[in-house]
Amino acid sequence: MRLVTNAWTEITDGNVAAISFQNQSGYSVYIRGTLGTTPPTGTAGIEYGPGQGERNAALADLFPGVAGANRVWARAAGAGSALVWVSNA
Repeated sequence: MRLVTNAWTEITDGNVAAISFQNQSGYSVYIRGTLGTTPPTGTAGIEYGPGQGERNAALADLFPGVAGANRVWARAAGAGSALVWVSNA
């Protein structure tokens, strides 16, 4: 489980090619991918509502506009925090 705030929080444990995650909070979270450890800029991302997520999704499929994406970040949609369950390979 990862606790994320309204600032981008890396939810991967190093470089990964695929990820499973689920928003376990009562409100939305945003997800973004990057190449490397620099957090994303801006506030937009793919929105996942409560209970939503991905199972064994390739980062290349989730973030086709990010060449070589190997890190995943999350942030709570509101001013609070959110819990995100994560498993990555």
